[in-house]
Amino acid sequence: MKHKIFLIFLFFFSLTSFSQETELDQKLTFLIKNKPSSINIIDSIFKKHRKNKNYLEQIIKTSEKNNYFEGVFYAKSALGKYYRDFSFFDKALIEYNQALKIIRQLNNIENELITLNNIGSVYRRQDEIINALNYHKEALDKALGLKNIDLNIEKIISVSQNSIGNIYNSLKQYNLALEEFSKSIVVQKKVNNKLGLAINYQNIGTAHEALSNLNKALKNYSKSLDYNNQIDSKIGKIICGYSIASVLLKKGYYQKAYKTVSAILPIAIKENDKFYLSNTYNTLGLSNIYLGQFSTAKKNLNTALDIAKKHNIQTIVVKANENLAILYDKIGDHKKAYNHFKIAKEEDYKTFNAKNLIYVRDLITEYNRERAENQIKDLAKKNKISELQINRIRNLWLLATSVIVLILIITFSIYRQKTLKNEKRILSLKQDALRSQMNPHFMFNALNSIKLYIIENDKKKATSYLNKFSKLMRKILEASSIQETTLAEEIETMKLYMSIENIRFSNEIDFQIEVDSSISLQTIKIPPLVLQPFLENSLWHGLSSKKENKKIKISINKISSEFVKIEIEDNGIGRTASAKIKAEKSITRKSIGINLTVDRLINFSKNLKNDYSIIYKDLENENKYALGTKVIIKLPLF
Repeated sequence: MKHKIFLIFLFFFSLTSFSQETELDQKLTFLIKNKPSSINIIDSIFKKHRKNKNYLEQIIKTSEKNNYFEGVFYAKSALGKYYRDFSFFDKALIEYNQALKIIRQLNNIENELITLNNIGSVYRRQDEIINALNYHKEALDKALGLKNIDLNIEKIISVSQNSIGNIYNSLKQYNLALEEFSKSIVVQKKVNNKLGLAINYQNIGTAHEALSNLNKALKNYSKSLDYNNQIDSKIGKIICGYSIASVLLKKGYYQKAYKTVSAILPIAIKENDKFYLSNTYNTLGLSNIYLGQFSTAKKNLNTALDIAKKHNIQTIVVKANENLAILYDKIGDHKKAYNHFKIAKEEDYKTFNAKNLIYVRDLITEYNRERAENQIKDLAKKNKISELQINRIRNLWLLATSVIVLILIITFSIYRQKTLKNEKRILSLKQDALRSQMNPHFMFNALNSIKLYIIENDKKKATSYLNKFSKLMRKILEASSIQETTLAEEIETMKLYMSIENIRFSNEIDFQIEVDSSISLQTIKIPPLVLQPFLENSLWHGLSSKKENKKIKISINKISSEFVKIEIEDNGIGRTASAKIKAEKSITRKSIGINLTVDRLINFSKNLKNDYSIIYKDLENENKYALGTKVIIKLPLF
């Protein structure tokens, strides 16, 4: 510490001795002469030049010439941040990766961890989820693996946790995101890091806004803004401005939202950070829509979209297209509304897809497993020390205590392994369910059917089915993150699903739902989308080959205080005829997965008193002629 203070004093003294040189030349002369190994000392010298590209390149050139690698690392890291802030992500990655190579050669673990997080943040801004998560997790794993974790390392761990939370936000896993932010903010409060607190409260607000907790979101955004005002962070004020405006729009305060986002636009333009500038224009365009300023809204949203496309800001590409769809829908141009809506969903799928979700969830499972194993190893080591102490002092009481501790450890280990196995099983079922429910054939056919209405200029039907399709997609995505839903919600979802599928059958299917009047659908819990595979089987194996008079009926009855019975009956060609047709086809159509549904029902009912049952009944007349198929599902109530 004394050495660092002496170097800084020496530097400022040297400034008075080189009046014939420029300020940068003076600083470079001092730097090369003393070659401080501390990156913090280098930063204290060049702090005000960190955003000057020419200065940074001169530092690199001079440092390389004199084989001063700490200087090269510092300037390349600063240059990487410069390019990142102006959304030149490819250039930022080049500089950061070169900096990473140098700092590893210098064996400086602290700055290596900082650089790993910086690279992750560049990928995160582009919504390259897997690359971002890999770098942030590498930083986190290396930090947690250190024997001596000081306050600086704790800060780096906090940054990694915050960044992983942002990735969860991108994947719409908002509860997981809140868990990471709650871990991250502990250290920031401990050291009273106002910038870190501003960032964490902002991100917590983002998660609450996505969960429709608007008051909580506004409260956290306001806390973030207060810290940003204290440190006079221009970027922080911009983020808080459009975030608060977004919540105000959702609460219906359109004029107030417009004034809030308008106030930060000049700041965003001046700072010229493309990521936050595109966010600002997008929010401003949305406020224009709600105020009926359609031409201004179009201009601002297209500006946001142009910036996002040019700089590969995937999040805004999605949001701007969604808002343009809203705009064109309001002005009656449904074709353009549909086109922008379709683009938004296609672009969103690039980030929020099954592959990314599976990768992230598998990584979470692996991470939890590794931490559990490390905890068990640590406990085993402690137990070994205890045993040696017991043997040394020959104390029977301590020996008995250690045996009890050993039993507790083994019990905890077995319980933990069972818990992890069950969690992994649940995650696997969620992932399989999401892949199955987001059936590409169904989505493609549904969109084609809606497209046909648009081509035929049947705006009313196109708009109606487009709304139903979007509601169904939202319900499917929501279902992937929950373990159970109400029977009322399930019935509503099945109505949406059947109304979309019925388009393919030219609305020939008579779909009915009969519910026993004594049943309260709101109080009965079942796994989400559990009825959909049976309806799909009825459609494609029972009714698709039938010429006319196509019917499906769902009947719901409470057969006792412990069970509810759900019957799905169709008047199709029957299972025997369907099997023959399927066997004759060279290409068979995959169903959405009865086996997966059975697995989900097993997982759902294993903690209940009673078990479920599924019975298939072939309906026939007295001459053994097939009249259809009935599926009887008996579900436990507790």
